Amino acid sequence: MSLRRVIRATDMHSKHLAKISGLTAPQILLLQAIRKLEGATVGQLAREVSLSQATVCSILDRLERKGYLERERSKVDKRKVHVQLTDSGIEILRDAPLPLQEHFSSQFNDLQEWEQSMIIASLQRVACMMDAEDIDASPVLDVGALDRSLEVPPIPS
Repeated sequence: MSLRRVIRATDMHSKHLAKISGLTAPQILLLQAIRKLEGATVGQLAREVSLSQATVCSILDRLERKGYLERERSKVDKRKVHVQLTDSGIEILRDAPLPLQEHFSSQFNDLQEWEQSMIIASLQRVACMMDAEDIDASPVLDVGALDRSLEVPPIPS
């Protein structure tokens, strides 16, 4: 079944990421967000990767212990903590394979809009059939600017 292959491919890719880089997909996504939003706060990073601040803090703790980032309390507002990559963080990110989300996103964006809409509608129905429509799926894939009027509405419960 196709769904089983998708789940298996996701699992295999996660294991590949861990084997090659020693990092999980959320850790890589967070490192990428730190690189993109130089000096960002924990809240900004949480919004960027669509994770809760508590989850981001937990991931940051592990990455900081590995020496990939530094946190510094704001001199202006002591409640804020800014995050920056260390040289080790820049290096591990440069050598890490792309997360599956990025690979999927680039291929998804190459599809015609009607194909994207059909895939989204089909996956929404599958999620509904699995009673998974309310489950937080962060970090989410950004499918870009898609004409949402073409989407099929979710099946009512």
